[in-house]
Amino acid sequence: MPATPSGLPGLSRLQPLLPSPLQPAEDERFARHGVRLLLKRDDLIHPDLPGNKWRKLAPNLLAAAGRPVLTFGGAYSNHLRATAAAGRLLGFRTVGVVRGDELAHRPLNPSLARCAADGMRLHFVDRQTYRAKADPQVLAGLLSAHGECEVIPEGGSNALAAQGCTALGLELRDAADVAAVACGTGGTLAGLAAGLPPGQRALGIPVLRGGFLGDAVRELQREAFGGPAGTWSLDERFHFGGYARATPELHSFADDFEDRHGLPVERLYVAKLLYALTVLAGEGAFPAGSSVAAVITGRPDDAPQDQRSDSSR
Repeated sequence: MPATPSGLPGLSRLQPLLPSPLQPAEDERFARHGVRLLLKRDDLIHPDLPGNKWRKLAPNLLAAAGRPVLTFGGAYSNHLRATAAAGRLLGFRTVGVVRGDELAHRPLNPSLARCAADGMRLHFVDRQTYRAKADPQVLAGLLSAHGECEVIPEGGSNALAAQGCTALGLELRDAADVAAVACGTGGTLAGLAAGLPPGQRALGIPVLRGGFLGDAVRELQREAFGGPAGTWSLDERFHFGGYARATPELHSFADDFEDRHGLPVERLYVAKLLYALTVLAGEGAFPAGSSVAAVITGRPDDAPQDQRSDSSR
């Protein structure tokens, strides 16, 4: 089993909160069906590298061993922000390849401005080039422009990331019947499922449209573990139109959940996860007497970074 992030040289001095807290959330929408909801507060792991960003980046940064890191993301990428913050905190150079060359001539949005403030060099590419980012010729051109770098894929999802996320499953062993997580690129789900023992299962809620994630998770598990690992499934119904898309209904649900539980609800991933679990509980997807752990992988940009109190009320 790979080392847990808290044990990695250099990263340990950042003092991550591991294992992250597991907190009960009393909610009648689950209780009326005999289901217990738990919140796995990965958003509290680190103020600059919260949630699955810590778990996925930590083993990749260990492999980089202080070398410059080049990685990929969109204009609002949490992964780019976390990588830039890691570079600032640990003193290595970062390059962010950003989807959309039209952004190069516009003022930076708050997310990209944060990356730049943390020292990340932003390289904007057109969407066609971005889609071909894994092509050896495209990579060679990027490395020629920026020098030798450790390349980390979009979302930080690769075999190392999946191995790092097994610690999440280990922390949830015997704590819940179902461990659920919102999914973008599949690395967290791949590792979470691998870390859970027989009898527990992982549930992924994709936040993108397209139906590609199942193949991505299977490929990540093959690369990371040599084949299928653990029990997992996907429910593709709750993307709300795709990545960075939301509806008034989703915002209303998230506002209500915040009022019920005192939890700042991030809208792109966490709100969709919590909404999905509420619907699934109402559909009878979880047997009476079972428990469901929702992995809170991040927080809203404006949420206090030192919030570590119990979220239930």
